Amino acid sequence: MSYVQLRFYAELNDFLRDAQKQTRFRIELNRRTSVKDLIESLGVPHTEVEVILANGKSVDFSYIVKRQDDLSIYPMFESVDVTPILRLREEPLRDTLFVLDCHLGRLARYLRQFGFDTLYRNDYNDDELADTSAREHRILLTRDRSLLKRSIITHGYFIREHDPRKQLDEVIRRFDLRNQIIPFGRCTRCNGIVKAVDKKAIEHLLEPKTRLYFDEFWQCTSCGQVYWEGSHVKHMLKLTDEVLNSESR
Repeated sequence: MSYVQLRFYAELNDFLRDAQKQTRFRIELNRRTSVKDLIESLGVPHTEVEVILANGKSVDFSYIVKRQDDLSIYPMFESVDVTPILRLREEPLRDTLFVLDCHLGRLARYLRQFGFDTLYRNDYNDDELADTSAREHRILLTRDRSLLKRSIITHGYFIREHDPRKQLDEVIRRFDLRNQIIPFGRCTRCNGIVKAVDKKAIEHLLEPKTRLYFDEFWQCTSCGQVYWEGSHVKHMLKLTDEVLNSESR
């Protein structure tokens, strides 16, 4: 019988059947196939994979699997430099530019609040998401694993959590973004850069009570949205503390 042995590591096991998790297992090899197609036939999107070792040697997605191959498949490494053995992409996934599918609107707002360049529309279709991710080298965040199997997408991640607040922790942790957080760095409405602005320059845009009780203001350089130190600022600072503290544990 022709077969190959496989072992998936860390969170790649999230996509496997119970009998295949956290163990080395065999599957029958009954056709000519690339390692990319073999991995995705088991339910693991190629965008989740950073390193593939075939019989101890690093290979790329086009590698044609041979009978009795011993394959080890690893996810992204954020704390270890894997450049010497990297074969799947020109460089590891380190970009902090995102594009999100239509089901992740609240997460998009969180990421923008934390200063990350995040594209989001509630009417993006799959073709637009894939094209934007590939063309702008953005990490595609989605809960649609079939979308991540599109060959043009090289940077992508399947969101495991359902709750937006937990999704934020998941993304910050997974891409090691803790030291890159800039509270209020992006406009939650349009993703533009937010900068401090003199009160006199935007006074005509303020409601009477806002003009009376607040003196520090910030404005989006793209859409002109004005922000001030109201209750939402206190909430954001509290959220930042929570995320940083959870990351330090």
